[in-house]
Amino acid sequence: MAAPASGLKRRLGVSLVTLYGVGVMVGAGIYVLVGAVAAEAGVWAPVSFLMAALIALPTALSYAELSGRIPEAAGEAAYIRTATGRVWAAAVVGLALEVVGVVSAAVVLQGGVGYLRAILPLGEAALIVAIGVALGLAAMAGVLESLMLAAALTLTEIAGLLIVAAAGFVAPAVAQTAEASAFAPAGIVAAGILAFFAFLGFEDMVNMVEETRDPTRTMPRAILAALAVTTLLYALVSWAAVRAVPVAELAASGQPLVMVFERATGQGAAFLALIAVAAALNGVLAQIVMSARVLYGLGRFVPGFGCFHHAHPRLGTPVLGTAVATAATIGLALSAPLVALAETSALLLLAVFLAINLALVALRRRGPVPEGAFAAPGWVPMAGAVLSALALAWGVAT
Repeated sequence: MAAPASGLKRRLGVSLVTLYGVGVMVGAGIYVLVGAVAAEAGVWAPVSFLMAALIALPTALSYAELSGRIPEAAGEAAYIRTATGRVWAAAVVGLALEVVGVVSAAVVLQGGVGYLRAILPLGEAALIVAIGVALGLAAMAGVLESLMLAAALTLTEIAGLLIVAAAGFVAPAVAQTAEASAFAPAGIVAAGILAFFAFLGFEDMVNMVEETRDPTRTMPRAILAALAVTTLLYALVSWAAVRAVPVAELAASGQPLVMVFERATGQGAAFLALIAVAAALNGVLAQIVMSARVLYGLGRFVPGFGCFHHAHPRLGTPVLGTAVATAATIGLALSAPLVALAETSALLLLAVFLAINLALVALRRRGPVPEGAFAAPGWVPMAGAVLSALALAWGVAT
């Protein structure tokens, strides 16, 4: 298929888009989150991860339908613009996503450099700049090339998690305390809400829709496949973890998966630091790619952003948007710790989820999905709106 008039090239199939989504969702956070979820849910941590997937599912289904209704980059902004007819509202949502993407990339870049410095004794600032620039150039090189790199990093992440899971299942099961083994619905639900944040990332996928072949079929399949693969990985890893290590020790550890592997095998787990670096690099690359597409899409209809709605004639990538996203990521990563800003950006994203689900409700009242496009079950957008509102309220409260 020829490149569309916008200049972006349709080069992506379902496999690469799926791996892109898995890479964004999994990230390096799972290496710490297992312990936090086990602290709340005990041996029922796998159930909490499954519950988190069910919380994410309605909003993921809403995104899957909207990607066929309005197949544009800066998807969320386009959905709000179409649903409300207000460009300013779309611009607010688009800029909120840009902030979320850049902050996420900066946080992950800081964390990845922290892991890398344990291997390479170089200065933090120099590593942040060097890695940031390298990933920005990779994102400019071409969408197929950058997502193939992301896919390789994602497969490395998956391999690391499967190795940990296998070690946990092969090792003798440890005895857990009565408290850790007790079925406590309140703790399982609280852990499920916490684990929900480990599934954030499927929303980034829709920004690749203008570079996806047959997007009305490919994008919904990729979103649901990425959610399924991530859910299976999290359930396996958490199950192996509570099987191999006492819950109290998992909860107290800053590196619970390292503990699982070392206890199960009696060997060191230095390789997991390398895999965490790969996960971090993947996360930064994915967020830069996504952020550039948000700027590109906003340039289509937001005054003042028109300069971003341009793709390089040979590379087919939004070079200016990529350069801006890369520079902003490096600048933030060189600043003070970003934990509070990252928490705020996660709440911003939940507010966007609420708005997107309500936008789908409004769009459905105007007419059905285009012929051949994916249509989610009727209950999906309202369920997604309610669950997003509850998660947002919980996030604000905590």
